[in-house]
Amino acid sequence: MSNPEITKTGTEQTVGSNDKPHLVRVLRPIHLWALAVGLVISGNYFGWSYGFGAGGPIGLAIALIPVTIFYVTFILSYSELATAIPHAGGPSAYARRALGKFWGYMNGVSCLIEFVFAPPAIALAVGGYIHNMFPAFPLMTAAIVAFLFFIFINYWGIKMSATFELIVTVVALVGLAIFWTLALPHFELGRVFQEPLLPNGYAGIMAAVPFAIWFYLAIEGGAMAAEEMVDPQKDISKGFLSGMATLLVMAILTLFLTAGIADYKLVEAVDFPLPMALSAVYGESSWGVILVNFIGLFGLIASLHGIIVGYSRQTYAMARTGYLPKFLAYVHPKYHTPVWALILPGFVGLGAAYTGLTDIVITIAVYGSVFMYLLSLVSLFVLRTKEPNLHRPFKVSYPVVPAVSLVMAVFCLVSMVNTSFEVLKWVALVYVVAIAYYFVWGNKNIRPFEEEFGVLDELDK
Repeated sequence: MSNPEITKTGTEQTVGSNDKPHLVRVLRPIHLWALAVGLVISGNYFGWSYGFGAGGPIGLAIALIPVTIFYVTFILSYSELATAIPHAGGPSAYARRALGKFWGYMNGVSCLIEFVFAPPAIALAVGGYIHNMFPAFPLMTAAIVAFLFFIFINYWGIKMSATFELIVTVVALVGLAIFWTLALPHFELGRVFQEPLLPNGYAGIMAAVPFAIWFYLAIEGGAMAAEEMVDPQKDISKGFLSGMATLLVMAILTLFLTAGIADYKLVEAVDFPLPMALSAVYGESSWGVILVNFIGLFGLIASLHGIIVGYSRQTYAMARTGYLPKFLAYVHPKYHTPVWALILPGFVGLGAAYTGLTDIVITIAVYGSVFMYLLSLVSLFVLRTKEPNLHRPFKVSYPVVPAVSLVMAVFCLVSMVNTSFEVLKWVALVYVVAIAYYFVWGNKNIRPFEEEFGVLDELDK
């Protein structure tokens, strides 16, 4: 079998073997910014407001502090990994290079738990927004149709998918700006600080952590487009860091302005908190509420579409490595998309969406993400020791920044175990099945290390 290579054709580059369909290098920093923000932007439109029920506005705001510190330090650390190892497998590739085959597999599984369980939660929110606007349209039907439609959009190719993602992300940002503008004149600080400040005590702060994570969850998925970027070693850090700055501003404005215009109890258990909060001020039939409700769909679409890109590339990369069945690495010869890696995890997500349990599905996704964050950070420390001369186009301030990130990741995990232990058994079941599969089949056909990472050597020349 020939080693992968990179060739250039005009302004596009292709990655893969000469005789097989492959991914194509067409993405620029603006596309990664849109993907990074788009992956997460639905977290401003739904999901996070369940944190009001857990800890109230102040409890959620306090929970957001360590979560924000974690994500800022993590994305800085992750940018080092992603630019040094610009591989479609993202976290599975980093852990494999640092810790070996088994831990590479486990990090890939953790990533898949996050990226396969997040889309159904978002699809359910899409259904909720549509049902809120058109009550005659069943929520579950809308969720399933949306899920299938965006799998189909992804099938058409990464260039079209990335352009679509850029458009819907910008529209979703405009929608948030409209919400902030409409909310600001009616903002009252007293609503944010209403008594009791911590309705569920300090335990409420810990319980709010998973929902604070929702403001940033999945930003790391942009790394899985590395093999489709024109210049990954220079551009990944640009896209990631600009995306992180955008999300930080969005989280602060959305949380406080929502809490400051309506009783937070109105939005603590709904999947469309922004139009619900505005309706308390302007009325349900006002143009502002209708507009934000409509544009909210674009935010949900941006994340649903972006995360489908993420899970498909992670599945494809793990199948290409040999962890997963070979057919999942099939790439369409015309559209250069991993067809079965789009479809099969999509059906798993549809099954999760059919349960209708948004908060539980969110929590499962967050568990997978936190395990992946921990393994990725450990991989960074190991690689700094094991491969000190590895070409690192972007270097984080080592060891302080990754150490802070690791401590914050442990804090997030502890808070989740303390407050959502009942969900942990389902997460554990997934890992048990995944580990059993690895030892029965998944470790039998793994490609040689040098062949798997040969494409990266070309980038250093």
